[in-house]
This record gives sequence, C-alpha cells and structure tokens, in this order.
Amino acid sequence: MKISILRDSQPAESRVALVPESVRSLKNEGDVVQVQSGAGAAAGASDDDFAAAGATVLPNRDELLSTCDVLAVVNRPSTPDIELLQPNTVVVGFLKPLDEPDEMVPFLERGVTTIAMELIPRITRAQAMDALSSMATVAGYKAVLMAADLLPRMFPMLITAAGTVAPAKVLVLGAGVAGLQAIATARRLGAVVEAYDVRATAGEHVRSLGANFLQVDLGGIKTEDEGGYAVELSEEALERGRQLIAERARAADVIVTSAQVPGRPAPILLRTSAVDRMKPGSIVVDLAAPTGGNCELSKPGETIAHRGVTIMAPLNVAASVPVHASQLYSRNVAALLRLLRGADGEVRVDLADDVVAPACITHGGQIVNQRVAVALEAFEI
Repeated sequence: MKISILRDSQPAESRVALVPESVRSLKNEGDVVQVQSGAGAAAGASDDDFAAAGATVLPNRDELLSTCDVLAVVNRPSTPDIELLQPNTVVVGFLKPLDEPDEMVPFLERGVTTIAMELIPRITRAQAMDALSSMATVAGYKAVLMAADLLPRMFPMLITAAGTVAPAKVLVLGAGVAGLQAIATARRLGAVVEAYDVRATAGEHVRSLGANFLQVDLGGIKTEDEGGYAVELSEEALERGRQLIAERARAADVIVTSAQVPGRPAPILLRTSAVDRMKPGSIVVDLAAPTGGNCELSKPGETIAHRGVTIMAPLNVAASVPVHASQLYSRNVAALLRLLRGADGEVRVDLADDVVAPACITHGGQIVNQRVAVALEAFEI
C-alpha cells in the first residue's frame, strides 16, 4: 500500500495521523509511506525523523493526494483535497459522518472509500483501533489539569503548621473513557471525587478508582447499546439525573462533563439553575462541547464566566497534548491499516468484516453505512 500523510489544515490541530514509530513498522511490513513536509512538527516529529523511519518526505501536497492508495488523516480533508484523490482511494480518519452527513457527499461523488475512526466498533478484536477511547483518555486527563490551573485553591488535602487545607471536591458527569480518566487524574491530584452516569454498569469502574458513584433509579430504562455507548434517554429520565446533579454541584469545586451519545446532541445535564447555586470560583470543564455541551451555559469553543463560575467548553482537547495524542492515534490507525492490507499487500476493504463494515461510510460510489444513509436523508429533507 502507498500511504500518504498530510499536514492537517484545520485551525489549532497539532496532531498527525502517523508518527515515525508507526511509519517504521509499516515500512518494514512492505508499505510505502509518504509524508508532507512539516506534517508532524507540532507533534514533535520532524521531517528528518520521518525520513529516518523510511518515509518519503515531499513538499507537494497535491502529489501526495493524487498518488496514494490510502490517505490517513486526523480530521476530514477539505473538498479541494478530496477532488485530487483518485477514485477507490481509501481515506481513514475522524470524518464526523453522523454529525455532518452532508460532508460525505464529495467522497461519494469522487468514488472514494471512507472509513471513520469514530465508528470503529467497541469489540475485543478492534481494541487496538479504538481511536475514540485513545483521544478520550487524553481529553479526560487534560480536562482536570485545565481545571486545576484555574481553580483558586489546591486539589490535595494538606496538613501544615498553619493548619489543615481541605481537599477539592470534583464531580464528573459521564463515566466513559474520558470520565474515568478524569476521575483517575483528579484522585492522583488528591481531590475527593464523585461521578454520575446513567449506566449502572459504570458504577463498578467508578468505585474501582476510589470515587463515589451517584446513581438514580431510572426504572429499568435501557441506558446503553450493544457497544457499551450511552443511548439517548427520555426527558423524564434525564430530569431525574439533573436533580441529583444540581444537588451535588452545590458542593463541587470542579465539574467535568463528558456525557455524549454518538450521532446525537449531547444531553443537557447541568442546568443554569444548578450553576447559579455553585460556589464562586468553581470550574466547569465541558468535554461534550463538540456536540453542544452537557452544561446549558456552555458556548462551544469559548471560556465564559457566570456568577463567579468559570465554564470552559474546549473543542479539541486532545490536540493540546499532541505528542502522546498522536502516538496513540497513530497506533490505532496503523492497526486498522494492517487489517486493510490484503495478502498481496494491496488495499482490501472487506464489508463482511465485523470491524470494517460498521466504520465504512462510502465504497464503490455508494453510502454503505445505514446509519449515515438515514442521517443524510434526514439532512436533505
């Protein structure tokens, strides 16, 4: 396979799809990797590093696009870039097919095959390719550090000659990968942590990290799908959770929210009325901001103040830790590329494969993912 890696053109994006470590491995397995000059600079990977790993470094972006079998990206390429790809090229990356289904049309018209990393199923066989979990790990960690930086108090309990300093209280909403990493990080910093999730099964993971699990009786309502993702709940079920969250928010110094439902707007868990009762100086870090946010007051991409409470709604937290975020993502992408490599070394997209099929969006000039087809039809209506 001939694999191309571009310098990401999205603002504030510092990650790269493959790092030299992965390039060297793929090169040793027979693949050809070509990299745009400067593609990994923000992630700590120089052109010399890529060349030493066996990649061909080229300055010409158009050449990289028009001569590859596989284009590995972090974010969806622009329409002008797509138009330079040869039909049947395979594009692998975060493509937002459920959030922005109309943006998949240029791939369809060009006859390009697309595989969305965010739709890789959470099954045992695909664990090494689970890029969502990798990026959520980075985001959960960094969210707590962002909060600690702004919080006008320290996280740990300290016993000093001047008296005892009480530990900070952290509330985490959503106990998926990002939430669990936020819990672990806050605990390492010495905070007292409690967490809420609609999935009762999340309680075991929360308690294993030394945090208190907040649970609401939802009357047996189904709260997760077969892949372990939270499902969209009724307004009545959400309101039960909001009442408990509002009560616990009053004592919290930091709230980290991370509850998201794939392909749907993030549920509102923290109402304005709950923020109104929080202590001045408290911090909210809303990791669900890319899909609207869990806090009613969040403004995606902005940090605002409301009655003494700071509300942060960052859009790309993983990119703020580019070295390790790129390293993890690169390993996910490399694992997927190995799955796509046929016995003859050429690209093989097997729609009968239980990893490839759920993540493949366009192939052979058609939308082959039913969820995306439905989303696109709804968008066009």
